[in-house]
Amino acid sequence: QVQLVESGGGLVQAGGSLRLSCAASGRTFSNYAMGWFRRAPGKEREFVAAVTRSGGSTMYADSVKGRFTISRNNTKNTVYLQMSSLKPEDTAVYYCAATERVSISSLQRQYDYWGQGTQVTVSS
Repeated sequence: QVQLVESGGGLVQAGGSLRLSCAASGRTFSNYAMGWFRRAPGKEREFVAAVTRSGGSTMYADSVKGRFTISRNNTKNTVYLQMSSLKPEDTAVYYCAATERVSISSLQRQYDYWGQGTQVTVSS
């Protein structure tokens, strides 16, 4: 079992930046590929970004490519999502997730553990 706790959400103006963190506990963090997802008001949860176990490879949704960066620190058991040039449409609850699969994935059903989420609100 892996426990995931997100932090770093908040209210920011359009064009601003935020860094989300997701702290993991329970099992060896480096055994899990990690992902970030988000659910905007009235919409389905969607993929944002993912990173491999080592941090050597990443994947992004087209809507955030070039603005968001996912990274991880396996010595701190933490995955990050650096968000820049934020837009009002980035407003959502952001979730981190862990998968035991070797490869990274944008598919929610392939993730085994989920955090509770952190709210990000971008004002125009």
